[in-house]
Amino acid sequence: MKVKHILIALSIALIAWFVYDALTIPGTDDLKGDFKEVAMYRNENNTGPVIRIYAVTVADTLWQEMKQYGNYMPHTKYGNTKVFFFLKGKPAPTEVYPGKTNYNSQFKEFAVAKYEKDAMGQVSFVQYPEE
Repeated sequence: MKVKHILIALSIALIAWFVYDALTIPGTDDLKGDFKEVAMYRNENNTGPVIRIYAVTVADTLWQEMKQYGNYMPHTKYGNTKVFFFLKGKPAPTEVYPGKTNYNSQFKEFAVAKYEKDAMGQVSFVQYPEE
């Protein structure tokens, strides 16, 4: 009987640890910078490359926090994820779309950073991008 009780106690402890670990995973809400997603695009293609494009406002130029925010965003193997950062209080696009340029050119001068994870999982982070 004692072995049965020990196994039950261990099982309960293990399940509690799994639940705690799942609920304490860091995410975008844990970052400094008051990030707010203002525009998002995702193509309908689920069998080929999935393209995700985000426009996000941020309170300050916290470069490491921006890169970490990009790392937290969803990415699909052989897909592409782009995150464009704009300062809060400055103009930012409310619509993003696929193609060579991902938002209206009138917002180009207000972009402070661009995060991109390509199809091979390579990450690039550019401060004050040309696009």
